[in-house]
Amino acid sequence: MDFLRLLFTPRGLFAATGLAALGLVAGGVVLAQTLNLAACPLCILQRMLYLLLALEAAAAWKLAGSPPARRAAALVMLATTLAGVWIAAYQTWLQRFAKGVSCTADQPWWEAFVNWAGSQWPLLFEASGLCSEAGWKFIGLSIAEWSLIAFTSMSIAMLMVLLRRN
Repeated sequence: MDFLRLLFTPRGLFAATGLAALGLVAGGVVLAQTLNLAACPLCILQRMLYLLLALEAAAAWKLAGSPPARRAAALVMLATTLAGVWIAAYQTWLQRFAKGVSCTADQPWWEAFVNWAGSQWPLLFEASGLCSEAGWKFIGLSIAEWSLIAFTSMSIAMLMVLLRRN
């Protein structure tokens, strides 16, 4: 009971979000290596957002004692999670309805960024897959759909922090 009460405090939600984000990155790398899955540029962008969330969560956890800093940290993290929701939703749409459509949607700047990051740290950021191919599914959902669920859950957690009364 004490664990649940602690989990639903701002610090607990920041910690859970950060740990979940790191776990999802680690899980993605393990899946890619063990099942020989090729990550696409949108997958890599989501991976980058999870890593950013983990960093933001660490800072937020440290700042959680001050209500203004806590709200500011939750707002920053909410913006990051909502960007993740948008990217995961777009990839889900591509996989379900737009087979064979390019990942870039006429936005080559972010694909160039992903390619640059992949050349710097290939294990974590190399993109060689197609965004419109689901590849692997678990319980009928693609990795993009699971990522959409994760980012949405993290957004709800940040909304809980923002809406919490002192």
